[in-house]
Amino acid sequence: MLIRSLTLAVLFAMAGPLCAADSDAPLAKEMGKSRPLVVIAPSSADPTLRGLNEALKDPATQAGFAERNLVLYSVAGMVGKREDKNLEQQTTMALIRELKLGASKGTKVILVGKDGARHVLKDDDKGERLEPQVIFKAVDELPATEKAVAAPEPVAAVPSEPQKGSKPAKPVKPAGPAKPPKPLED
Repeated sequence: MLIRSLTLAVLFAMAGPLCAADSDAPLAKEMGKSRPLVVIAPSSADPTLRGLNEALKDPATQAGFAERNLVLYSVAGMVGKREDKNLEQQTTMALIRELKLGASKGTKVILVGKDGARHVLKDDDKGERLEPQVIFKAVDELPATEKAVAAPEPVAAVPSEPQKGSKPAKPVKPAGPAKPPKPLED
């Protein structure tokens, strides 16, 4: 009995962090549904990030983002946002870990396709703005297989209707109570 308990405790101790790391991965939640555009900037005053936020105030740019299923994630310093709503610190760190980026001084702009493929649109410290048309062009140039990826939809059980000339199914009689299991011996 003691060996079983220790084995179970070790399994839970090893599996717990693995399950916790997967549950807060924001890009995994977006897979098949939308295309995350991730901007990682050294500060919120970064010209690329500010220019993109200003461009999103334009209704035409917003329509382009919606048409292409783009979702903007931004990380300025250590503060993360999704569509201008703050993310928890743990979710922000999971986003950075999920991208597996190396250290750099400048701004990074990464487009993540619906299939999970990453396309780096910008990785420099020049401080130049990135126009929305460049992003839209990158999305439009994605392979056709990526555009066809869709989120798996849950399949609901549909009751089948009886065919003509067939007998209706017999009602199933409820099962009796199960016998209690035998106690284990050590």
